[in-house]
Amino acid sequence: MAEEKSFYMTEEGKKNLESELHELKTEKRKEVVERIKTARDFGDLSENSEYDAAKDEQAFVESRIQQIENMIRNAVIIENTSDNPDVVTLGKSVTFQELPEGDEEEYTIVGSAEADPFEGKISNESPMAQSLLGKEIGDKVTVQTPAGDLKVKIISVS
Repeated sequence: MAEEKSFYMTEEGKKNLESELHELKTEKRKEVVERIKTARDFGDLSENSEYDAAKDEQAFVESRIQQIENMIRNAVIIENTSDNPDVVTLGKSVTFQELPEGDEEEYTIVGSAEADPFEGKISNESPMAQSLLGKEIGDKVTVQTPAGDLKVKIISVS
């Protein structure tokens, strides 16, 4: 049997997934079943776009439920156990400045399951996080991106 992938996440991230799973199972499933039932009442299913759309949504919901259950089952909760508070590790926020004279940016490094760049959370699997992990305040780091190398200096870790 293939080895299951671990999903690194914070305790908050796991709770958010559990909440989404609960909503999908208790509310969204019922809504979709009701839509399918209503669409069936329209008659000929071969030319019924409402029925097709409802069935597609049902497949999406069931797929998402399986995905979340797998992520929760294989969750590894991030705990900051580093002895050095100045070292970038999973679950910490890091502020860096693009060199030579760029703006400061702050991101929290989280597992891929809860990454959301718009919320300032980047995946530990991203090129940026991979380059920053294990580095310390004051280190200058070269990040390899699809657009070319980016040089940054770590300003703070919290």
